[in-house]
Amino acid sequence: MTTGPEDRRPVLAVDLGGTKFAAALVDCSGRVLGAQRVLTPRGDGADAEVLFSNVARLLENVLSRVAQSEVRGIGIASVGPMTWPQGVLSPVNIPGWRDFPLRDRLVEAFPGLPVRIHNDSVCLVIGEHWRGAGRGRSNLLGMVVSTGVGGGLILGDRLIDGAGGNAGHIGHVIVEPDGPLCGCGGSGCLEALASGPAICRWAHGEGWRPDTSADDPDAARLLAADAARGQPVALAAMRRAAEAIGIAVASAAQLLDLEVVIVGGGLAQAGPILFSPLEDSFRRHARLGFARKVHVVPAALGQDAGLVGAAALYFEEATYWHPGPDG
Repeated sequence: MTTGPEDRRPVLAVDLGGTKFAAALVDCSGRVLGAQRVLTPRGDGADAEVLFSNVARLLENVLSRVAQSEVRGIGIASVGPMTWPQGVLSPVNIPGWRDFPLRDRLVEAFPGLPVRIHNDSVCLVIGEHWRGAGRGRSNLLGMVVSTGVGGGLILGDRLIDGAGGNAGHIGHVIVEPDGPLCGCGGSGCLEALASGPAICRWAHGEGWRPDTSADDPDAARLLAADAARGQPVALAAMRRAAEAIGIAVASAAQLLDLEVVIVGGGLAQAGPILFSPLEDSFRRHARLGFARKVHVVPAALGQDAGLVGAAALYFEEATYWHPGPDG
């Protein structure tokens, strides 16, 4: 069996988010092969075992096209927070998983395949640094703005993990001290203002009436489409979220001396409707000269960024995978 840096076999990459689960083979160049996606199970029936069975079935579907011996390992980009690198999940936005040992369960379900796991936002910044909008940059923050808001951080061309794998988790930076309650238990977190569900709930309270509930996974896409058509409440909702993101990004830029901030996730697909007011907000709040040099850009890899980053945990392990002797 081929091992070590010369191992060019593809990685079975998995991206687990609050809206969707995705899996694909990713080769050593970062090319995503045959991605499959399913909606994240929700509601009363989405307990821990239902969620896990959906993940296992998705992996089995991708593996059905190749022999297991032709795969280098399983790389997971997972919504958090988690106990890292052990991969014990307690995601804010997937209540069915609390203290769920995902990594151990996958090791048991797919014997012979190593399993590496990191936060989905961390994998986004890894993917973008390796093959996307962060190539050639040494200091960057990556953000996922979707069902939740997360982040990952690279400084000096090296992934910064932090004590528990959560460094760069910008979604719980306070941007409005007296703001709305957040799922984490705090108030005024960026996630409480700028996640897809938070934006839709605010718009619904202001009179926006989509063809679905404000908590439907598709509601954020409908709101962005309405904003693009000039619907006043939808536009105001997007601008409110962009203002909050701009405040958080300005704070991060002035704290960390970054070169680029990369924004991905489902809401980033809204394009200029989000990025134009975000840029305005960032410029108003980033006043130090070095921070004003930072570029805020959409993820170049789109919805594949997390998958590519999960694969890079193997292909570029010296840069992106250093969990210590117990990992």
